[in-house]
Amino acid sequence: MNTYIALLRGINVGGNTSFPMADLRALCNEIGLEDVRTHIQSGNVVFRSDRSEKELIEKLEQAIEMKKQKNIPVVLRTLEELELVIKSNPFPDGIPSQVGVMFFVDPLPKDFLEGVNLTGPEEVVLREREIFIHYPNGMGRSKLKLPMSHIGTVRNINTISKLYALSLRELEIDETANRK
Repeated sequence: MNTYIALLRGINVGGNTSFPMADLRALCNEIGLEDVRTHIQSGNVVFRSDRSEKELIEKLEQAIEMKKQKNIPVVLRTLEELELVIKSNPFPDGIPSQVGVMFFVDPLPKDFLEGVNLTGPEEVVLREREIFIHYPNGMGRSKLKLPMSHIGTVRNINTISKLYALSLRELEIDETANRK
């Protein structure tokens, strides 16, 4: 059984889509996800499942759309993939709250960042399914505009690290239960 981290786009941000985390956990349990945990109010879910990433994304997006009457994109990463994101952070000296990672479902084209106007102090690095962004003046002050041809969702390194730690706790709990 795999540990997954689901990142929902636009939940409880800017007052657009309110979704209490207790309701999100209940919905995840209803569709058969196991050991469901949420982190903060912005649509971060840790759970376990034997299903494939594609199947899980479809199930989650359909269930959320039925519940909220709104299409809310979901991006998934396994525990191992999230660990790789943390380890491959190209801005390790940046303040964690000022380093964002934009997560995408599909791999991005190599030329995705061509034409991005970097007139501010931000630095941007493209990986296969993520874009790392260093916001030295903070995310809220940035004027950076990325191409909207792909839908992604951003989390800062603090949040990613906490989700990773929460996922590890789930794995430890499962391993302890299996030993008994």
